[in-house]
Amino acid sequence: MGRIRLEREAHLIRLVLSRPQARNAFDAESIREITEAFAEIAKTSDSASGQFAGARAVLITGEGPSFCAGADLAYMKSMAQYSREENLADANRLFAMFEAVRTCPLPVIARVHGHVMGGALGLVACADIVLAEAGTQFAFSEVKLGIIPAVISPFVSQRMLPAYARRYMLSGELFDAEVAWRAGLVAFVGDANECNSEEACLLRAFAAAGPSAVRSTKALLQHIQGRDPKDPLPLREHVTQAIAERRVSAEGQEGLGAFLQRREPSWRT
Repeated sequence: MGRIRLEREAHLIRLVLSRPQARNAFDAESIREITEAFAEIAKTSDSASGQFAGARAVLITGEGPSFCAGADLAYMKSMAQYSREENLADANRLFAMFEAVRTCPLPVIARVHGHVMGGALGLVACADIVLAEAGTQFAFSEVKLGIIPAVISPFVSQRMLPAYARRYMLSGELFDAEVAWRAGLVAFVGDANECNSEEACLLRAFAAAGPSAVRSTKALLQHIQGRDPKDPLPLREHVTQAIAERRVSAEGQEGLGAFLQRREPSWRT
C-alpha cells in the first residue's frame, strides 16, 4: 500500500496515513486503500488466524507534521473536470470509506496533530475516541472553496454539538483542539507525552475487556444511535435480547465466572 502503512503491535493495529510530503491529504488511491484496509480488518480480526486475528483496537495516525490536510490538490483539480456522474461515483467511494471506519467492529482511536482539514474531519468523526495534541488546528474548509461538507455531515453531526457544527461548517473558520474538545469532536487534549499516556491507558483497558463484549457493545451503540425509525424490532426488544445473549455466551459465562471466583478471565494476557 502506497498511501497508508499498516503495522501490527501485539493487540493493536496501527494504520498510518503515510504521505507526509502532502500532509497526508486524501486522493482516490488513499480512499481506496483505507476502505480496503478496514474491510480486511472487519473480515479477519475476529478469525482464528490471519494478519489481524486477535486484534483489540485500531489506531489511526498521520506521519509527518499533520494528521491530514483534507483533499489533495491534484485530486481536487481532477474532480473539477469530472462530470456529475463521475462526481457522484467519487462521493460514494468517499462515503464508503467513512462508513468502513465507522462500522469497524474493533474500537477505533484517532490520534491527531498539526492540521485536520475538510474530509479529515469525517475520518475523525468516524473514530470512536479521538486524542488531539494541543495546538492541532481544525477546519471545515469546504465553503471557502465554494463547495459543501456534504459527505462528512452525517458522521460529524453524530459527534459534534449542533451549535458548534453549524458555526464552523458555515464559516469555514479555523478552530483549535480545545474548541474541538468542547464541541465533542475529540475526547482528550494534551501534549505529545500526555497523548501517549492516554493512548496506552486506552489500549490497556481494551486488552482487559472481553473482546467479543467490546465488539457487541460497539454494534449495540451503532444500532441505537443510528436507529432507523422503520426498524421492525422495538428498541426494548433489541437491547433485552442483546444482554440475554451475552449472558449465556461463552465469553459472558467466563467473565461472570471469573468475577465470582475472584480470578482473571481467560482473555486477559
